[in-house]
Amino acid sequence: MTSTHTAASFGAALRRLIDHLDGALEQAYRDDGLDFRARYTPVIRALMDDGPHTLTTLAERLGVSHSATSQTVAQMRLAGLVVVTRGEDDARQRVVALSRLAKAMQPRLEAHWHAARVATAALDTETGGVLVEVINRANAALARRPFRDRLADAAARTGKRIPAA
Repeated sequence: MTSTHTAASFGAALRRLIDHLDGALEQAYRDDGLDFRARYTPVIRALMDDGPHTLTTLAERLGVSHSATSQTVAQMRLAGLVVVTRGEDDARQRVVALSRLAKAMQPRLEAHWHAARVATAALDTETGGVLVEVINRANAALARRPFRDRLADAAARTGKRIPAA
Protein backbone atom coordinates (compact mmCIF):
# COMPACT_ATOMS: atom_id res chain seq x y z
CA MET A 1 0.00 0.00 0.00
CA THR A 2 1.31 3.44 -0.91
CA SER A 3 0.61 6.38 1.32
CA THR A 4 -0.12 9.77 -0.16
CA HIS A 5 1.84 12.56 1.45
CA THR A 6 0.74 16.13 2.05
CA ALA A 7 2.70 19.32 2.63
CA ALA A 8 2.87 18.31 6.29
CA SER A 9 4.87 15.19 5.36
CA PHE A 10 6.74 16.58 2.36
CA GLY A 11 10.16 15.62 3.77
CA ALA A 12 9.01 12.04 4.27
CA ALA A 13 7.77 11.95 0.67
CA LEU A 14 11.17 13.12 -0.61
CA ARG A 15 13.04 10.60 1.57
CA ARG A 16 10.77 7.83 0.30
CA LEU A 17 11.41 8.84 -3.33
CA ILE A 18 15.18 8.87 -2.76
CA ASP A 19 14.96 5.48 -1.04
CA HIS A 20 13.09 4.07 -4.05
CA LEU A 21 15.53 5.50 -6.59
CA ASP A 22 18.83 4.95 -4.79
CA GLY A 23 17.78 1.55 -3.46
CA ALA A 24 17.00 0.27 -6.96
CA LEU A 25 20.21 1.73 -8.39
CA GLU A 26 22.37 0.25 -5.66
CA GLN A 27 20.71 -3.16 -6.04
CA ALA A 28 21.43 -3.05 -9.78
CA TYR A 29 25.09 -2.27 -9.04
CA ARG A 30 25.27 -5.16 -6.55
CA ASP A 31 23.58 -7.52 -9.05
CA ASP A 32 26.32 -6.55 -11.51
CA GLY A 33 29.04 -7.25 -8.95
CA LEU A 34 29.95 -3.57 -8.51
CA ASP A 35 30.82 -2.09 -5.12
CA PHE A 36 29.27 1.27 -5.95
CA ARG A 37 26.77 3.59 -4.29
CA ALA A 38 24.40 6.00 -6.01
CA ARG A 39 25.86 8.93 -4.06
CA TYR A 40 29.21 8.36 -5.79
CA THR A 41 27.78 9.06 -9.25
CA PRO A 42 28.08 12.89 -9.31
CA VAL A 43 31.69 12.72 -8.10
CA ILE A 44 32.67 10.00 -10.56
CA ARG A 45 30.97 11.80 -13.45
CA ALA A 46 32.68 15.11 -12.61
CA LEU A 47 36.07 13.42 -12.47
CA MET A 48 35.37 11.52 -15.71
CA ASP A 49 34.30 14.73 -17.46
CA ASP A 50 36.88 17.18 -16.11
CA GLY A 51 39.74 15.20 -14.62
CA PRO A 52 41.10 15.74 -11.10
CA HIS A 53 39.58 18.39 -8.83
CA THR A 54 40.41 19.80 -5.45
CA LEU A 55 37.80 18.99 -2.82
CA THR A 56 36.75 22.65 -2.84
CA THR A 57 36.25 22.89 -6.60
CA LEU A 58 34.54 19.50 -6.65
CA ALA A 59 32.06 20.65 -3.97
CA GLU A 60 31.40 23.85 -5.91
CA ARG A 61 30.89 21.97 -9.18
CA LEU A 62 28.45 19.56 -7.53
CA GLY A 63 26.62 22.29 -5.60
CA VAL A 64 27.00 20.55 -2.26
CA SER A 65 28.86 21.39 0.91
CA HIS A 66 32.59 20.81 1.30
CA SER A 67 31.79 18.55 4.25
CA ALA A 68 29.39 16.35 2.25
CA THR A 69 31.89 16.12 -0.60
CA SER A 70 34.70 15.25 1.79
CA GLN A 71 32.63 12.48 3.41
CA THR A 72 31.65 10.98 0.05
CA VAL A 73 35.23 11.15 -1.24
CA ALA A 74 36.47 9.45 1.96
CA GLN A 75 34.02 6.57 1.38
CA MET A 76 35.05 6.37 -2.27
CA ARG A 77 38.71 6.29 -1.28
CA LEU A 78 38.07 3.36 1.04
CA ALA A 79 36.28 1.59 -1.83
CA GLY A 80 39.32 2.17 -4.04
CA LEU A 81 37.48 4.43 -6.50
CA VAL A 82 39.51 7.62 -6.05
CA VAL A 83 43.03 8.65 -5.17
CA VAL A 84 43.52 11.72 -2.98
CA THR A 85 46.81 13.61 -3.07
CA ARG A 86 48.12 16.91 -1.75
CA GLY A 87 47.93 19.94 -4.02
CA GLU A 88 51.11 20.93 -5.85
CA ASP A 89 50.74 24.65 -5.16
CA ASP A 90 49.12 24.33 -1.74
CA ALA A 91 49.82 21.26 0.38
CA ARG A 92 46.65 21.98 2.40
CA GLN A 93 44.54 21.25 -0.67
CA ARG A 94 43.39 17.73 -1.42
CA VAL A 95 43.21 16.75 -5.08
CA VAL A 96 40.79 13.97 -6.02
CA ALA A 97 41.35 11.79 -9.08
CA LEU A 98 39.84 8.58 -10.41
CA SER A 99 41.62 5.37 -9.52
CA ARG A 100 42.46 2.66 -12.04
CA LEU A 101 39.56 0.64 -10.61
CA ALA A 102 37.06 3.44 -11.28
CA LYS A 103 38.40 3.90 -14.81
CA ALA A 104 38.03 0.18 -15.43
CA MET A 105 34.44 0.29 -14.14
CA GLN A 106 33.48 3.18 -16.45
CA PRO A 107 31.88 1.12 -19.26
CA ARG A 108 29.72 -0.82 -16.79
CA LEU A 109 28.78 2.36 -14.93
CA GLU A 110 27.87 4.08 -18.20
CA ALA A 111 25.53 1.16 -19.01
CA HIS A 112 23.84 1.56 -15.60
CA TRP A 113 23.53 5.32 -16.06
CA HIS A 114 22.00 4.85 -19.49
CA ALA A 115 19.42 2.46 -18.01
CA ALA A 116 18.72 5.01 -15.25
CA ARG A 117 18.10 7.75 -17.84
CA VAL A 118 15.69 5.52 -19.77
CA ALA A 119 13.87 4.48 -16.57
CA THR A 120 13.68 8.11 -15.43
CA ALA A 121 12.19 9.17 -18.77
CA ALA A 122 9.55 6.44 -18.40
CA LEU A 123 8.79 7.64 -14.86
CA ASP A 124 8.50 11.22 -16.12
CA THR A 125 6.02 10.07 -18.78
CA GLU A 126 4.00 8.13 -16.22
CA THR A 127 3.86 11.05 -13.77
CA GLY A 128 3.22 13.70 -16.40
CA GLY A 129 6.21 15.85 -15.55
CA VAL A 130 9.97 16.03 -15.56
CA LEU A 131 10.92 15.45 -11.94
CA VAL A 132 14.44 16.84 -12.20
CA GLU A 133 13.09 20.11 -13.64
CA VAL A 134 10.73 20.50 -10.68
CA ILE A 135 13.61 19.77 -8.28
CA ASN A 136 15.86 22.29 -10.06
CA ARG A 137 13.15 24.97 -9.88
CA ALA A 138 12.64 24.27 -6.17
CA ASN A 139 16.38 24.49 -5.49
CA ALA A 140 16.63 27.74 -7.44
CA ALA A 141 13.70 29.22 -5.48
CA LEU A 142 15.33 28.17 -2.20
CA ALA A 143 18.64 29.71 -3.29
CA ARG A 144 16.79 32.99 -3.85
CA ARG A 145 14.88 32.75 -0.57
CA PRO A 146 15.87 30.05 1.95
CA PHE A 147 13.25 27.81 3.53
CA ARG A 148 14.08 29.14 7.02
CA ASP A 149 12.91 32.60 5.85
CA ARG A 150 9.76 31.07 4.41
CA LEU A 151 9.12 29.30 7.73
CA ALA A 152 9.56 32.53 9.69
CA ASP A 153 7.17 34.38 7.35
CA ALA A 154 4.60 31.60 7.62
CA ALA A 155 4.78 31.67 11.40
CA ALA A 156 4.39 35.47 11.41
CA ARG A 157 1.38 35.32 9.05
CA THR A 158 -0.41 32.68 11.07
CA GLY A 159 0.40 34.24 14.41
CA LYS A 160 1.83 30.91 15.58
CA ARG A 161 5.12 31.55 17.31
CA ILE A 162 7.79 28.89 16.84
CA PRO A 163 9.49 28.32 20.18
CA ALA A 164 13.24 28.87 20.31
CA ALA A 165 15.41 25.86 21.02
